[in-house]
Amino acid sequence: MSGRDVILGRIRRALGPHEAPRAYEEAFGHAVDREYLREHGSRTTEQTVDLLAENLADYRAIVHRTDAEELPYLIMRLLAARGPQYVLVPPGLPSEWMSAADPTRVHDRAASTSHELDRVESVVTGCAVAIAETGTLVLDGSPDQGRRRITLVPDHHICVVRVPDQVVSSVPQALERLDPARPLTWISGPSATSDIELDRVEGVHGPRTLEVVLLDGS
Repeated sequence: MSGRDVILGRIRRALGPHEAPRAYEEAFGHAVDREYLREHGSRTTEQTVDLLAENLADYRAIVHRTDAEELPYLIMRLLAARGPQYVLVPPGLPSEWMSAADPTRVHDRAASTSHELDRVESVVTGCAVAIAETGTLVLDGSPDQGRRRITLVPDHHICVVRVPDQVVSSVPQALERLDPARPLTWISGPSATSDIELDRVEGVHGPRTLEVVLLDGS
């Protein structure tokens, strides 16, 4: 136990379980406001999807829009443009999504090592929910998304978002849909970091390229 833990523990015991809010009210003359906004502003469904696309692009994700009929051909073109030899496919990915693509499919296996995954150039997944206000995709390890590592090791990630069913406005709305016991991965744009001189480097701890497909009418 650190010194910080000891000090904070003494403060909690001294105040008691209900004294901290009361101390705040006495100091500032009013109770803590817990009526947080569930979303910022009022938008139609179409405007919410547009905001998602805008914020995804602001994070340097590449955004595409298509329907179920054209989706296999779009994925085929996106993969062909990068020329991958191997593509990772989660076990529950809808088979029709990859029906037009040619690269060899590598299935998500528990036995796969990080070195084996590093030889795979691309991965195609679905998602659990997409947050418009923050431009965030959340994956929860469902069958169409696979385990967390398959979306962190390959350099190129194609993520399909079903519109409008999987799109929400805000983080609170997303949390209501998610199971906290599942392995949640929150993605806002491609993986990137900056050094002390603010030189941006992409692909450090996740895909260098993130392509998001907004799938209409699903």
